Amino acid sequence: MIKSKKKEVKKVKKAKKAETKEEKDEHAGGISLDDAFADSDDVEYGKSKSRKEKQKKASDEEIEEELEEAEKEIEEIARAESGNAVQKEISIKASKPIAKVKKGDKIRVDGKEYEVDQHYVLIDHGMTKEMAIELFDKNDKDYQLRYFSDQVETTMEFYELQEILFVKKVVGKVEW
Repeated sequence: MIKSKKKEVKKVKKAKKAETKEEKDEHAGGISLDDAFADSDDVEYGKSKSRKEKQKKASDEEIEEELEEAEKEIEEIARAESGNAVQKEISIKASKPIAKVKKGDKIRVDGKEYEVDQHYVLIDHGMTKEMAIELFDKNDKDYQLRYFSDQVETTMEFYELQEILFVKKVVGKVEW
């Protein structure tokens, strides 16, 4: 008898759960679409946005000019990356021999003043030495002035530190 009463109680509970679930499903979505849009006769809609004007098509000549400019820029970047940048001869104005340049001295490169941080032998090639002068500007950006000890005027190059690499820069005048 106890088992049959438990079974009846379970059946009644299941029936109540089913009824409440059906009621929830009916009201879960809110009102029907027909009811929602029944009084849509007096609705005012917003004005539509104006269309964007199409840009003028560039003429063939303009496209060709832009393409040529882009190709020139790409060539210059490629040359700079490979180290084959067109280097014009650097004019040097020295107040003392380059070997005497030391930490704290000022060097001007194309009119911009830098301070010497170090002056050292980068690579010893036996007969000649590749030298480097570490520089920094007022913003603490690092640069290098490299040259060979036996041919200072013809071998001088200027580099800027970008991330972890020194990138060669074209310069025209160096003074110290």
